[in-house]
Amino acid sequence: MDYRTERISEAIREELTELIEYEMSDPRVLDVAVTAVYISPDKRKAVVRIAVHGGEPGDALAALEHGKSFLKRQLGMRLQMFRIPELYFEADQTAMLSGRLDHILKRIRKGRPRDAAPGSEKKAIE
Repeated sequence: MDYRTERISEAIREELTELIEYEMSDPRVLDVAVTAVYISPDKRKAVVRIAVHGGEPGDALAALEHGKSFLKRQLGMRLQMFRIPELYFEADQTAMLSGRLDHILKRIRKGRPRDAAPGSEKKAIE
């Protein structure tokens, strides 16, 4: 990814975060955070990854799809670009698995992996 694409994706991420948090009045997007924006090399498509805290991403994705034209129009007014990319929203799986990952890392630190049976250690030593 070149420098210009990185700048554009970061600017779109910042503006979308502000628009979703403060400008949208849909209650389905109250706990939505924009985690990343990936722009295609021709800068016509932008994949926006969102994390939903404490809810299902399906409702938030539906609300964002419904408000896509509003978001794109607002981005056009705020950013000085020739063409605003088409927005595609998807759920960020890593953000949703963070609680589970913490649990798995805690088990690893304690030395109790999930799949290990009590007798399997003795067999491996012998």
